[in-house]
Amino acid sequence: MSKTASNETRKIRYAVVGAGNIAQVAVLPAFKNAAENSELVALVSGDPEKLAALGERYGVAQRGGYDELEDVLGRARADAVYIALPNTMHREYTERAAAAGVHVLCEKPMAMTEEDCEAMIRATKDRGVKLMIAYRLHFEEANLQAVEIARSGKLGEVRAFTSLFTQVVRPGDIRTRSDEGGGALFDLGVYCVNAARYLFREEPSEVLATSLRIDERRAKDVDETTAAILRFPSGAVAQFTVSQGLASVSSFRLAGTEGNLRVEPAFDYTADIKHYLTVGGKTEEKTFKKRDQFAPELVYFSRCILEDREPEPSGLEGLADVRVMLAIQSSAASGRVEAIPPLKLEQRPDMGQNIKKPAVAAPEPVKAPSPSEE
Repeated sequence: MSKTASNETRKIRYAVVGAGNIAQVAVLPAFKNAAENSELVALVSGDPEKLAALGERYGVAQRGGYDELEDVLGRARADAVYIALPNTMHREYTERAAAAGVHVLCEKPMAMTEEDCEAMIRATKDRGVKLMIAYRLHFEEANLQAVEIARSGKLGEVRAFTSLFTQVVRPGDIRTRSDEGGGALFDLGVYCVNAARYLFREEPSEVLATSLRIDERRAKDVDETTAAILRFPSGAVAQFTVSQGLASVSSFRLAGTEGNLRVEPAFDYTADIKHYLTVGGKTEEKTFKKRDQFAPELVYFSRCILEDREPEPSGLEGLADVRVMLAIQSSAASGRVEAIPPLKLEQRPDMGQNIKKPAVAAPEPVKAPSPSEE
């Protein structure tokens, strides 16, 4: 990054680390929509065939394997990485990028343990680089409008959240294996936990949960289905079910003393999203057209780097979700209510983070099939 260029003309130079399905169909194409301040300059993957094909597709000359990360970052003069690796690899590559003086935009969930999350926060802080967790819905209009509706009083006192997020996962996908950080809770449940937290704008205090494993093709040593009830200090309650073995559903409903809001498909990035707002017995429908949900992450993170601002969602936001999901796992194993220690967060998403970018066509992935059979 040129030290003489102004913030208006400087572009943050990114290396994308990992070339799985999400990187190929969503992250890499998003750089076209983020060109105002973001530039793809390097690719890192353990698969030479992917590197060659994607390097040619996007005109990226600087590329290499995982053991070459530091060398690739140096040759590309990268300012930031987008980590799109399996969950169990997030800590290592965050620490390596930070040690190289490179800012980190890391896919969610942040990691598999609190210790790993805290290490990631510490590593980036110690090296003076920024860390953001890739919660794309923190920049998406339908979900941010839901936050505003919850805060507006239209629904009265908002007290209940319920959600269903399911898909039939392809046997053999990394989501079916614990060594890759798989399972329904960490792959899908993170969306439900995060939505409940940003809609209620507080942290849950206790949880009761259960997990099931029926089809070993989709959950050999991880949860196939998890259901949880979260209680919040205000008295609000959130309940959700996530599954890797049920037909696709993606929705949440928020209920208050005066009305309710249903959002569907709530967590998708491949379709229009609809609001069904019911107040006083009358229902209004609103459609939010499909858009690119990944370019806004890049644009926003680049702004944070250029303007030296702390990102929202920060590493602390990622840690907050992981703490809750670990308590859910513990409750499912014990069959008892599990307490969640208090955590104070200063930042929450709001409409000020809404960034609109046009939808992009997903290219044909190279050796990276969709996780879903549907």
